Amino acid sequence: MKKLTSDQIRKMFLDYFAEHGHMVEPGASLVPHNDPTLLWINSGVAALKKYFDGTEKPKNKRITNAQKSIRTNDIENVGKTARHHTFFEMLGNFSIGDYFKKEAIFYAWDFFTNEKWLGFDKDKLYVSIYIDDKEAYDIWVNDIGLNPSRILKSKDNFWQIGVGPCGPNSEIFYDRGEKYDPKGLGEKLFFEEIENDRYVEVWNVVFSQYNAEEGVDQKDYKELPQKNIDTGMGLERLVSIIQGGETNFDTDLFLPIIRATEKMTSKKYEGENKMAYRVIADHIRTVTFALADGATFSNEGRGYILRRVLRRAIRYGKQLDIKGAYMYKLVPVVAENMRGYYPYLIEKIEYVQILVKAEEERFDTTLNEGEKILQSYLEDNNLKVLDGEVVFKLYDTYGFPLELTKEIAEEKGLTIDQEGFDRCMEYQRERARSARSDDQSMSKQSVDLMNFTKESEFVGYCHNENTSKVIGLFKNGERVDELTDSGEIVFEKTCFYAESGGQIYDTGIIFNDDTHLEVIKVSKAPLKQHLHTVKVKNGTVKVGDEFTLRINLEDRNLIRANHSSLHLLHAALHKVVGAHVNQAGSYVCKDYGRFDFTHYEKLSDSQIKEIERLVNEKISNKLAVVTELMTIEEAKKSGAVALFDEKYEDEVRVVSMGEFSKELCGGTHVSNTSEVGIFKIISEESIGSGIRRITSKTNFKAYEEYLSLQQLLESLATDLKVNSISKVSEKLQQLIKENSDLNKTINELKDKLSAFASEDLLKEAIEADGLKIIITKVDVDNGELKTLAQTLVEKLKDGVAFIYTLNDEKLLFTAACSQSAIAKGIRASDLVKTAAVICGGNGGGRPDLASAGGKDASKLEEALNKIKEICKIN
Repeated sequence: MKKLTSDQIRKMFLDYFAEHGHMVEPGASLVPHNDPTLLWINSGVAALKKYFDGTEKPKNKRITNAQKSIRTNDIENVGKTARHHTFFEMLGNFSIGDYFKKEAIFYAWDFFTNEKWLGFDKDKLYVSIYIDDKEAYDIWVNDIGLNPSRILKSKDNFWQIGVGPCGPNSEIFYDRGEKYDPKGLGEKLFFEEIENDRYVEVWNVVFSQYNAEEGVDQKDYKELPQKNIDTGMGLERLVSIIQGGETNFDTDLFLPIIRATEKMTSKKYEGENKMAYRVIADHIRTVTFALADGATFSNEGRGYILRRVLRRAIRYGKQLDIKGAYMYKLVPVVAENMRGYYPYLIEKIEYVQILVKAEEERFDTTLNEGEKILQSYLEDNNLKVLDGEVVFKLYDTYGFPLELTKEIAEEKGLTIDQEGFDRCMEYQRERARSARSDDQSMSKQSVDLMNFTKESEFVGYCHNENTSKVIGLFKNGERVDELTDSGEIVFEKTCFYAESGGQIYDTGIIFNDDTHLEVIKVSKAPLKQHLHTVKVKNGTVKVGDEFTLRINLEDRNLIRANHSSLHLLHAALHKVVGAHVNQAGSYVCKDYGRFDFTHYEKLSDSQIKEIERLVNEKISNKLAVVTELMTIEEAKKSGAVALFDEKYEDEVRVVSMGEFSKELCGGTHVSNTSEVGIFKIISEESIGSGIRRITSKTNFKAYEEYLSLQQLLESLATDLKVNSISKVSEKLQQLIKENSDLNKTINELKDKLSAFASEDLLKEAIEADGLKIIITKVDVDNGELKTLAQTLVEKLKDGVAFIYTLNDEKLLFTAACSQSAIAKGIRASDLVKTAAVICGGNGGGRPDLASAGGKDASKLEEALNKIKEICKIN
């Protein structure tokens, strides 16, 4: 077997399939573009869904790629096993309606066993197939010459996710030898499908030949009109075998990270420390690539997953006695180690480090306190199940991902109260966030649209109206002979822009002497023809009919102005904020433009003003907007800004605005920046950690914003009784100071009243079990309950204060306990929780001070009796 680096293995794979007529498709971003069904790209085929489901037709039906992928469904196993990862690379070869089983199996075998390529020993390879796939069996035995004794027939070898394309699959396994077979079970491990480290799956080819449908048995699935091949091979596994690593982590993909981590601690990569090192090495790769690809930390969706991954790694760093923020220091190690195939990581190091360090510091401030609370709870309660409310508090207050608490609990032999946690999430459901499924089925193939090859030309850059013939009619994706109500039309030529690149589609009308159509939407068919979704107002449409197409020019002009303004905004951001700013998304319609960009902090008021000033300066400079056609390489050499991970055609449009802005763009633009009129930033906000969003308006819409602000100031001036809007700020500052002084006076009076009230309440104290106990209703603001309860206990010295308010049938309980009360088993958290549960509410807190709410006031007496019982009041 050849000795190869991971870079050499990746290149060898891609070179092999390029030699066999495959187009090398650049790997897609981990953050899916235009696919709301996925949180992450999680396989090689996920990045090619548009080809497999027929949304687009590829230039070449044979494709190969090396695809970054993230999966976190088995995160708890990462570090424990030899091969689990959250980030991995999937090497794949794909056939979209071209070759099928015979060629796919040959390519796999040839790549593995041919001395020109990997040169594996054939006697080390085993194969599994679907139990009923006779065709695959015959190919392996008769064409490849594999001994049938090395073939496993399994009912599990059938790939299907939901509805859509599916089919049987065949896997290749590599025998790593007796060293990885401590019990000496030999081939029994493989044929009885026992979990083991000896027979390692290295190749999986899916024969996508059926269409899964809801409610239809697998045996009755219909054959696909276009049969496909989907192959996946994990780079990390292959590297481990070729480099002789005991695990995937003992290879050149991970060891540089592990060695860099070793320098931060006295604990070496050995024994029980190995798991922590492996978790850190895996997770920093995930975080680095995800952030570099435009993901962010947040409390929902992919941002929550990313936060969970980083926080798990931070905790394992503490097990290695690494102090303070440290993960950000490993970002350059990952970037340098992977720069051979992913050179863009080098440019992103500083940006990624800033985000990682900020997230580490944010978590570090809460991790220690959260772990203390968890440890205290475990010591105080001899339980086997961790209370759901405690789990929720760790999640909600201290940022502990649920899975992290589960993992800590498991280490201590506990389970968690999932039902109780879910109840708390429901109770505070505004904090709950829904996340989409990682795995989604592919759409049903639209055969008619996929096979529609007639060309359609877009003439909308130069024309707002044109005459053209109908060349295709469709209804719900199926070809039809005529339209009488609604459907989709393809013309030989069209001036209507199809939604793409963040710019909305054109609307307008299509007509001739007999028929009038309203254009509802314009999208792109699989072969890029503009597909006009229309509503037939009167008449009939048939193929060959000639029509006049006319866009809504007023709307188009507004869209153009907004789109061009975003190019100026992008360039201004580079000038004012920094070169690290990258576009992370955009949306352009007639009413506004929206621009998302990478940046790690809120823009200052001065930055926003300068950006706005700069854009308006370029508008007033009347810069000519010039569009040129070039090759993608020429465009990049010219300095044109290309969007990260965007797939471009061989020939691209480059839009320049003087020397200030030059970008690759297929949208519609003004001919001179003066046509933008005015540019006004409406808002600047965060849409996730590391991603900011600017919403802006131009022309008359911007003027309306200024007018609205003017009217607001005039209204304020009237309300404040000043005779000029220039005096509004001064008057407001005066009122703010007066309000502050009044609040200070009010709080001083409240403290005095609270002191008087506590003196009266002390007279209600009842002695029980050596403690003085107060249980009573009070008439104070909810915000003062805790202060009053603490004051009472301080004056009681050895005692309990349980006080509550009742407003609009809503109860709020607060309890405070002295240390002597806690020593006798009376905890404030238990008291309020008991009362709240009886009254249909929830809540909690510390043993010495806690609050909770109740919804059912009719149960108040029952709740108070229970509190008296706990306090041993007869």
